[in-house]
Amino acid sequence: MAPDWNTKLTSAQEMLPLLYNLHHNNNIITSIFGRILMGVTDIDIVKAHRYSRLATDTELTPAQTLPIVQALATLNPTSASIDIGTLAVRYAEHHSDNHGEPEDLVAFLRTELAEVLPADDAGDHENPVSATPPRDIVLYGFGRIGRLLARILISREAAFGSVKLRAVVVRKNGDNDLQKRASLLRRDSVHGAFNGTITVDEEHNVIWANGTKIQIIYSNDPASVDYTNYGITDAIVVDNTGRWRDEAGLQQHLKATGCSRVVLTAPGKGDLKNVVYGINHTDITPDDAIVTAASCTTNAITPVLKVINDHYGIQGGHVETVHSFTNDQNLIDNFHRGSRRGRAAGLNMVLTETGAAKAVAKALPELAGKLTGNAIRVPTPDVSMAVLNLTLDKEVTREEVNDLMDRVALYSDLRQQIAYIHSPEVVSTDFVGTTHAGIIDGLATIANGNHLVLYVWYDNEFGYSNQVIRIVEELAQARPLVLPRRINQAEL
Repeated sequence: MAPDWNTKLTSAQEMLPLLYNLHHNNNIITSIFGRILMGVTDIDIVKAHRYSRLATDTELTPAQTLPIVQALATLNPTSASIDIGTLAVRYAEHHSDNHGEPEDLVAFLRTELAEVLPADDAGDHENPVSATPPRDIVLYGFGRIGRLLARILISREAAFGSVKLRAVVVRKNGDNDLQKRASLLRRDSVHGAFNGTITVDEEHNVIWANGTKIQIIYSNDPASVDYTNYGITDAIVVDNTGRWRDEAGLQQHLKATGCSRVVLTAPGKGDLKNVVYGINHTDITPDDAIVTAASCTTNAITPVLKVINDHYGIQGGHVETVHSFTNDQNLIDNFHRGSRRGRAAGLNMVLTETGAAKAVAKALPELAGKLTGNAIRVPTPDVSMAVLNLTLDKEVTREEVNDLMDRVALYSDLRQQIAYIHSPEVVSTDFVGTTHAGIIDGLATIANGNHLVLYVWYDNEFGYSNQVIRIVEELAQARPLVLPRRINQAEL
């Protein structure tokens, strides 16, 4: 194993400067079946190739993908997210000329990546990094979700430069407010340390994070903020306070000078459009000044329910959520406006209501009235599970459902929303930091005739926050082009 390992490391080390140059010069992010190769080490690259065994008959090695990265460096592509793992598999298995000889790699890549390659052989085109200025993003609130959104936005700016966190609006809580908020961004008991450096400019109320200037604005009134005073225009404001959830309340943001659109990180009330990215994000129109990102549970289960309904049909079902406690609950027994939530969160399982099952219908109208739901809050700080107990239109087997979900997770247009795992040892902490909306636990799947039970893990903080950022990028028209194109899950 040692010589094989050293060979893999050698190829990975040769790949590192090429990956850096592709990102720095061409705004290209590469991945191996969704495992991003940005800011990685040689060992990270080897591990990403190890993951490919789930998608191919034989595990890819860095030696197989290195020629693709080398060829990309000569083709001068424009901004995109390129899956070199998928390209390697397609090149090896499906592309040969009429004589059975392997197709020229460069010719193959020119066909597969035509959308982002210059038309002429000279390879001249406008520098994609500086072509479009990034869209201004403001976070209104800086709690659990707000700080994770900040981390993701900072990393996305470094990756693609298409969205930029400009400011955070909060209420001031004392003279040391700025230092405390910077410290909470720097260290997190669940998600670990911030990946980079954070400094504070108290004179100007600014937090610097990896070179990103984050203006801290103190205000109790969304409508009174003038963002243009800070050079912020046409901003997308992400309200993560949960204080206002109806149109009238959220319209206060639109009265602020410099704000043009609003995203709510909670289910909206009334006629507000609830968006689950990957399912109904294409329903967003230029006239939608306010959209909501639904809930973490709705984001976790809706993509899975979409796949099952498209392939097997859902007659009805029940969703039981086993949910980590949240800041809304009491640390010890005390008064709470909600039923049962006043009891100590760290000592009890707390049965409560959830609107997630009904909220699915806002993204999937075909499931309106078909689902019920409840939730049990449990003494864990993050990562939850939804149990989908479904009655289908047709009989299924455990094997065929798991195979479908595995293929959806690897190849489909819902790859960012759905992951699949088949391990007898995983527990909730193994899913802290996942970027997926939900992860199917294949070993727990139960199928009996037309009765199906699926267990879906989800990081109710970080996974959900990634779904929110996808909506923000959609509004900013800043979603990266992903190549090769993914397959519509309904066609698998």
